[in-house]
Amino acid sequence: MSRTIWIRLAMFLVFLPGTQNCIFAQEAGGRPPLLFREEWKQPPYTGELDDVKRRIVLTQDAVSNPNLELKLYGPDTKDLLVAVHEGRHDLWTGLETTPICATFRDKNNYVDLTGRARLRWITRTGSLHVLHPVVKLADGTLLAGSLAISTDGDFLENEVSFNNQHWFKLDPEKLVTTVDVKNPDLTRVDEIGFVDLMPGGGKGVAGWVNVSVVELYAKPTPRGSVSH
Repeated sequence: MSRTIWIRLAMFLVFLPGTQNCIFAQEAGGRPPLLFREEWKQPPYTGELDDVKRRIVLTQDAVSNPNLELKLYGPDTKDLLVAVHEGRHDLWTGLETTPICATFRDKNNYVDLTGRARLRWITRTGSLHVLHPVVKLADGTLLAGSLAISTDGDFLENEVSFNNQHWFKLDPEKLVTTVDVKNPDLTRVDEIGFVDLMPGGGKGVAGWVNVSVVELYAKPTPRGSVSH
C-alpha cells in the first residue's frame, strides 16, 4: 500500500464520526477523578483586618474543606498569612523569617500519587523563590521533589506529576534537604503540599511564594482499610 493511501486512511479515521470522541475519551479516562479542592478562607478576626489578623494561628481556621487538615513545618510557622489576590484567597510566605512547608492531610484517605495523578494549583513566586512539591509517606518520611516552580511574579495555573521527579528527604524541623530517596512508595501518601526553602523577603518587590486554589486528582485509599 502506497504512502499516499496510508495518509488518506489515517485522515479518514481521524475525521470519522465518533472516532475523535473515542480517542479523547481514552486519554481523559486515564486520569484519576478530583479527590479534593481547597480555596482557603480568612481566619476569624475582629476589628480592622491587618497582617497580624491574617496570620494562621489555628491551622483549621484557614481551610475551607472540612475533610482536610492543614499541617505546617519549619522553625517558624507563625508568620504564614492568608492573603487575597485576584479575588482569591491564598497562602503567602513573605513575612516568614525561615523556610516554610505546608501540607494537606485528607482525614479519611491516603492518596495514591502513581500513574497519572496530578496536583493542579495556582501559584505565584517572586525574586528567585521557587516552590517544591512535598509528600509525607505513610511511614512519616517527609520528602521534597526536584520540580522547582517559578512564575516570575505572575499568578499561573500549573500541574505537578509525581513519577518523573527525584525525591529528597526533608527535615521537618530545619527544612533542609538531605539524602536522595530512591523509588519512594507513592501508593499510600499521608500528606501532600509544598515547601519554600528560602526565608521570606517581606512585602513589595521581595522574595515570597503564594499558593492559591489547589486541586488533587488521585486515587484514594481509605485509612480504615489499611492494616498496620
